Amino acid sequence: MNAFENLEVWKQSVQLCADLYIYLKDSKEFGFKDQITRSALSIPSNIAEGCEHDSVKEKLRFIGYAKASSGELQTQLTDGALAGFIDPV
Repeated sequence: MNAFENLEVWKQSVQLCADLYIYLKDSKEFGFKDQITRSALSIPSNIAEGCEHDSVKEKLRFIGYAKASSGELQTQLTDGALAGFIDPV
């Protein structure tokens, strides 16, 4: 098992990503679905990638990317709810 797999934030972000894939699987809003799932997938992916780097500087850089992707995802969820693509969060 890799070290990142023990991180609660990684586990929760993987679950969030899977939940969004399931929730949006029948959505006809293809651009929205593609963008939101990419943002969601990038969160645990960047956490994992950062944890695999040896330098603290690189680890922090990728954790920063994951944090930025979470902000992007939150914005997309809000926009999607306002546009009626998804139920409000």
